[in-house]
Amino acid sequence: MNVLVVAAHPDDEILGIGGTLLKHVDEGDSIYVLLLTDGHSARGSKKDKKFLMEIKKREKAAHTVCRFFGFTELVFGDFQDQKLDTVPLVEIIQLIEKYAEKVKPDIVYTHHRGDLNKDHRITFEAVVTAFRYTPELKPRKIYCFETVSSTEWAPAYPDASFIPNYFVNISKYLDRKLESLKIYEKELREYPHPRSIKGIEISARRWGTVVGFEAAEAFYLVKELVF
Repeated sequence: MNVLVVAAHPDDEILGIGGTLLKHVDEGDSIYVLLLTDGHSARGSKKDKKFLMEIKKREKAAHTVCRFFGFTELVFGDFQDQKLDTVPLVEIIQLIEKYAEKVKPDIVYTHHRGDLNKDHRITFEAVVTAFRYTPELKPRKIYCFETVSSTEWAPAYPDASFIPNYFVNISKYLDRKLESLKIYEKELREYPHPRSIKGIEISARRWGTVVGFEAAEAFYLVKELVF
């Protein structure tokens, strides 16, 4: 199967779905990752050489993670971090459609629509629009993943809360997921921040207790086609 992950920033692909992607790789699936932004450009000016070096470091970290996991391909969009709301949505949709035409994904993973981070919300909207089940693009399943320090920090609106209905056992992959996150060391925080190594482990083990696994990742199944 071809698996496509569409995420807003480098590290989102591991925070939300790292264990599940490792499972996909072990099962022989091809993993394609589309990161819409560099995840750093909102923090300074591109006229600053040191700042540009930090952007390059984060992009390099993403490619290191790609090799660590054994992804088939990782590509970046050309949008600025935390500024997806300044871009016509159709441009983001068209980028996703163009890449999807190449990948022809069977499964698509993306952000949850209720996340606190606006880039995540816009990414979700672009993905569900791009995969509106035209004759050309018909993924079998579309899932939303949880992104720690974004999904759980959003206001608990009844119509936009993360209520998972699909769980993946990542017990055998949790240690590798946590190890890979160290590649994004500058994005990690000290416990009890949820984006700490311990916080991420606790989250996985908490979802595991919900469904009787040692550790799990939780998703919301948006759509499923049965052929």
